[in-house]
Amino acid sequence: MFPTPIEKSPRSWQLTYQALLPVALVMWLLPLIAVALFSIKPDADFTTGNYWGLPSSFNFVENYGKVFFASDMPRYLLNSVFITVPTVVGCVILSSMTGFALGVYKFKANLWVFFMFVAGNFVPFQILMVPVRDLTLDLGLYNTKTGLVLFHIAFQTGFCTLFMRNFIRALPFDLIEVARVEGVAEWRIFWYVVLPLMKPALAAMAVLIFTFIWNDFFWAIVLTQGAESQPVTAGITSFNAQYRAAYHLMSAGSIVAALPPVAMFFLMQKHFIAGLTLGAVK
Repeated sequence: MFPTPIEKSPRSWQLTYQALLPVALVMWLLPLIAVALFSIKPDADFTTGNYWGLPSSFNFVENYGKVFFASDMPRYLLNSVFITVPTVVGCVILSSMTGFALGVYKFKANLWVFFMFVAGNFVPFQILMVPVRDLTLDLGLYNTKTGLVLFHIAFQTGFCTLFMRNFIRALPFDLIEVARVEGVAEWRIFWYVVLPLMKPALAAMAVLIFTFIWNDFFWAIVLTQGAESQPVTAGITSFNAQYRAAYHLMSAGSIVAALPPVAMFFLMQKHFIAGLTLGAVK
C-alpha cells in the first residue's frame, strides 16, 4: 500500500536514486539560479544577447542599489507588508473562531455551513474577477490597500476554516466537557482551553497564508494600480520600459520580493512542521 523506504530498496535502485537526486535538485533550482544570475548582470548583456553566459561584469551593487534607491520598490515592499500582515491576522482570528464553532458545537446546519466554507475554495478566482472589480468600484475600495486586504480575508477564510475545524475536531473533547462541568463560560473555554492547543496549527496556517498573500499577483493587478497601493509582486512590472524590459532590475526586484516569505518560513519552520504533522501519529 505504501512505497518501500529507499533504505530497504535494492542497492541498484539506491544508487539510481542518489544519482538522480542532485539532477532533480538542480532542475528545481534552475529558474531561481537563472534569476539570481540575471540580477547581477549589466544591462548591456541583454542588448548583446548574453542571456545564459557569465556576466561581462558583476553589477550586484549597482543593480540592487537601483532597485532600492532609484525606484519605488521600497514603497511596494511596504505596501505588501500593510496588505499581508492584516490579512494574516484577520484570517487567523476569523478562522479560529469559525473553526471552534464548527468543530465543537453540534447543530443541524453544521455540516451545511462547513460545506459552504469548503465549496468556496473550488470556485476559480478568474470567474470572480469582473464582479469583484465592479464591487470594489461601487464600494470605493478599488485601488486601495484596504480593499485588497478585505477581499483577501474573504477568499482565504474558507481554506483557513477548513484547516482549523479539522484540527479542533482532533483535539481531546474531554477537556471541553470538563470545563463545561466546572461552569466555565464558552468564550473562556475557547480562550484558555482550546486556543493554547491551537498554537501549532495557527503558526502553520500563518506561514501558509503569509506566503499565499505575499506572492499573490492576480488580485494585485486586478484591484490595484500604481505605487500608492500595489504590492511588490505587481510593482516588479514597473521595470518594464515602453520598448524594452529591464530584465536585470526585474530579476533583482524578484530576488528582493522573494526574501520575506523565505525568511518567514525559516523563522517559523519548527512551528510550521509541528502544525502540519500534529496528529499524524498516535
